[in-house]
Order: sequence, then structure tokens, then C-alpha cells
Amino acid sequence: MLTAIANRQWKQFKELEADFVSQYGVKVWQEVFNFRLKPALDKDSDRWLLIQWCGEGIISVKNVV
Repeated sequence: MLTAIANRQWKQFKELEADFVSQYGVKVWQEVFNFRLKPALDKDSDRWLLIQWCGEGIISVKNVV
């Protein structure tokens, strides 16, 4: 997962995440992510990951007048 993040490979990261969750469950993933993976990230990688997650939830952006 760290390699996928370092290489800015969002698709690969999501595939690894899905594999991990299917094998160990969401609760274990949350603990591993919060207490092992995220603290190991440098500032740029942490920001990149946040941007990817935020961008995934936005289907379209409209100008509101």
C-alpha cells in the first residue's frame, strides 16, 4: 500500500484496500490505517491520499449563482 501511495497509483491502492478489507474486515482495516499506515506517510503523500478520497465523492461540480 505504501508503494501504491508513493507512486500515486490510486487504482492500485483501492484494489489493495479492497483485498485487505475482504480478508481481514473493515474494523481491522480502520485500525491498521489509522495507527500504522497514515502515521507512516510523509506530508505530501498524506495530502495526495486525502485529495484522492475527497475527489472520489464528487460526481460533478456546479456553479451556484
